[in-house]
Amino acid sequence: MTEHGHTAQEISQRIGSPPGRGVLRDAVYGAIDGTVTTFAIVAGVAGAGLSPLIIVALGVANVLADGFSMAAANYSGTKAELENMGRIRSIEERHIQKFPEGEKLEVREILARKGLSDPVLSQATDAITQNQENWIAFMMEGEYGLGGLDPHPLKSATATFLAFLAAGVVPLLPFLLGLKNAFLISCLLTLSTFCVIGALKSLWSLRAWWRSSIETLLIGGGAAIIAFGVGSLFHV
Repeated sequence: MTEHGHTAQEISQRIGSPPGRGVLRDAVYGAIDGTVTTFAIVAGVAGAGLSPLIIVALGVANVLADGFSMAAANYSGTKAELENMGRIRSIEERHIQKFPEGEKLEVREILARKGLSDPVLSQATDAITQNQENWIAFMMEGEYGLGGLDPHPLKSATATFLAFLAAGVVPLLPFLLGLKNAFLISCLLTLSTFCVIGALKSLWSLRAWWRSSIETLLIGGGAAIIAFGVGSLFHV
């Protein structure tokens, strides 16, 4: 089964409207960090033998404050990336205006490194440099390794925050509901969440779902063990 169609119309539509980077990285990052940091608080406070009320208070504060902090940091980082792309674009525009022949040589060098040779090399160089927008886009990708699709700061930040909230609240649920053996249930829910995140992550990779689940479980579980151990040192 093919991942997409290959008729002329399907190819034109797909290449003309690429999906972009998306928010998968932001969502996975937010979900894992939300689960890890919140359960680290739960494990640390539980290890110290403090009351469930303190666990809930610190956990809710972490979910909201740390989730917002992560989203804000992601927004600022993505915005900085976008601004850097704009800066580089301005540089290329200026260079094309002042040093067109030198920029053509750069295009030729990039194409040559992709395996083209004369006469196709010269023809491709001339074709690309006929249109300034295509020329700039080609240079940004070939010289700087920057794709032609701009990142979306607000979309990235929103995905991070929502994923952080959704996953981060899981370790707190047994305490919020006042369940018996809340810490044990929280451990089981958290481990399950790590496995689910890993399995979902495997949908966008070639790795088997169970390998991805185990990897995510080990990362999150390691953080939780460290937090519980540190909390146990201050058991009251």
